[in-house]
Amino acid sequence: MSVLCIGLILFLGIHSVSIVAPAWRDAQARQHGEWTWKGIYSLVALAGLVLVIIGYGLARQSPVVLYTPPTALRHLAMLLMLPVFPLLFAAYLPGRIQRAAKHPMLLAVKLWATAHLLANGNLADVLLFGSFLAWAVADRISVKRRALPRSVPGAPPGPLNDIAAAAGGLVVYVGVLFSAHAWLTGVPLLG
Repeated sequence: MSVLCIGLILFLGIHSVSIVAPAWRDAQARQHGEWTWKGIYSLVALAGLVLVIIGYGLARQSPVVLYTPPTALRHLAMLLMLPVFPLLFAAYLPGRIQRAAKHPMLLAVKLWATAHLLANGNLADVLLFGSFLAWAVADRISVKRRALPRSVPGAPPGPLNDIAAAAGGLVVYVGVLFSAHAWLTGVPLLG
């Protein structure tokens, strides 16, 4: 469990710099250069992600059950996951979906984490998905309070972006539902 915790601290910690110390983040980017800052940020995030994956895998070998969700919640989780991938696409494809969601990436993380908390009741699940949910809520509050939002790279705004986000997201959802989830996690969603 300690590997998972260290990974979460690194991954969510580096992603929280703009929440807790935006002036420090901007000073580092100015002092070392934007690309150097992004490189360091990426390396810390990647190290954290690798540790989260390894730590979660290790924790699943000796599960500590906190609660056993009823089967109906697993179906609800699959329904909650339906908009997640279109929202992820919409974060980089400006259109009506992005405007309506305001911050589609954070909304996608909140839905993903909530869905997994509904479907999984082990300690490692609660730690992993609960941490991501808490981080996404904190980041959304922080984004609302920022004077100047940071620009997100992506496609130029266009009327086809919503169609591309919805179609691309639904294709990924179907792929995850029928095979990718089982391949990535060893847990089939159907069958």
